[in-house]
Amino acid sequence: MMRSVTVLFIVMVALTVQSCFKEDDMVVPHPKHDVKTDTIPMTENYLNQVYFSLDSGRTVSIKVKTTFDLGFECTRTGWHVILNTSNFMKVADLGLVPFGQPYDTTGVKLNFDKSDGNLDSTAIGQWFNLSGNDTISNNHVYAVSRGLDELGNPLGLYQVIFDSLKNDKFYFRYAPLKGGAASNGLVAKEPGVNFIFFSLKTGSVVPVEPLKETYDMLFTQYTTLLFTDQGIPYPYLVTGVLLNRNQVEVAVDSTADFFGITADKALTMNYSKGLDAIGYDWKFYSFTTGVYTIRPNLNYVIHSVSGVYFKLRFVGYYNKDGLKGYPVIEFQKL
Repeated sequence: MMRSVTVLFIVMVALTVQSCFKEDDMVVPHPKHDVKTDTIPMTENYLNQVYFSLDSGRTVSIKVKTTFDLGFECTRTGWHVILNTSNFMKVADLGLVPFGQPYDTTGVKLNFDKSDGNLDSTAIGQWFNLSGNDTISNNHVYAVSRGLDELGNPLGLYQVIFDSLKNDKFYFRYAPLKGGAASNGLVAKEPGVNFIFFSLKTGSVVPVEPLKETYDMLFTQYTTLLFTDQGIPYPYLVTGVLLNRNQVEVAVDSTADFFGITADKALTMNYSKGLDAIGYDWKFYSFTTGVYTIRPNLNYVIHSVSGVYFKLRFVGYYNKDGLKGYPVIEFQKL
């Protein structure tokens, strides 16, 4: 009898305690997000540059990589000029020489932008002297190779002199490296993007990068330094992923199972903002079979432009027709 009373008392207490909580006091479980898969259409010859957003889970824009050359920094105090490294572009500072005369770059060292995106190490470098609030040219002439198209054909050689940056406008001149008529260029900053780009071939501003708040990764070819077996560095055109330099960062993990990476783990990882932190070596090429293979143990945790964490891995490099240049990714919001 005593046992029955005790049980009854416990049940009544439990019901009483339960009735003290309102429905909205219940803890809602953290939602589990589905793993998404997408194929990135760079094309077999890597002609396309593909901007991708993890937040929206889709491609934001696709640009043909051969349509632009120089990028002009759009931050408030920005003055850097970068190269379109997807075309293997390079540049040489010829110094204080007459602009518009024919020049030969034989024996001249041509430089590349670093693939980590460090703006202190651009090939063009500081092209100006300060004059009050304006930047005025050092009057150096730069020999610019536009690089190679998707089939390996030369895109042409130019000479460029950067005249000034005034009232958020870049002024410069350009002409064929072999000499000839000069043209004037003007590029106005656009605060919504990291860089705005210009084509030396068409003499016009080219809309390339989408708004910097709208994407996380750029799938593209780019120039980087590789090393011979003797440790000698040499520039090489690779195919991979560059980060949006606007706040996006990534951590790399080669030990955990993809499905075992949690939000808690993401908070403890070491992140890099280097543009090439994901890079190109998530795949390798077999000269024996002639096939690209994905490295299965590489996982990436990306702190997106919106501040959200995603995990991502590569699961393929070919489309359904067997053509290379179509990276397949799996990603999941943490």
